[in-house]
Amino acid sequence: MAWQRLPATVWPVLPGTLPVLRWLAEELGHAGPTHHDAPPAPPPWLDEVAWDERGLVPAIAQEVGSNDVLMVAWMNREALLQTWARGQAVYWSRSRQRLWHKGEESGHVQTVHDIRLDCDQDVILLKVTQQGHEGCGVACHTGRHSCFFRQLDGEAWQTVEPVLVDPERIYK
Repeated sequence: MAWQRLPATVWPVLPGTLPVLRWLAEELGHAGPTHHDAPPAPPPWLDEVAWDERGLVPAIAQEVGSNDVLMVAWMNREALLQTWARGQAVYWSRSRQRLWHKGEESGHVQTVHDIRLDCDQDVILLKVTQQGHEGCGVACHTGRHSCFFRQLDGEAWQTVEPVLVDPERIYK
């Protein structure tokens, strides 16, 4: 879903929407088409990304303000397009083999402020505000602020960030 002006640029437009679009066009005195019959052409910048052989690119989510690296995930073309259009992070889940709108289960949505491409054009950086649970910015499925909560201490990994929210309370 997205707010639109006439002609609507989202695609596909559901058949039940057409009478409403015609009514709006009449009310607004809009004489042109109300929608597109085919998907819009992808923006040219999308072709500048160096997608891997699977059509994926790594995406780093970095918190605006603190500059904490919250997580790393993967994006395909559709995930990057949806992120750009929505202003919220959408990733490609390799385990589920589907698009994954960050926060779809947990409510921990990432509002995207800036999308950057690295010098080799093969890594995306998202500058985000991490929405949390009861005011805590929780990005990790373990209930922590960041997925990078383990630190190498000599020869062993040590947990250095606390669990802010019990994952059992977040996920169904």
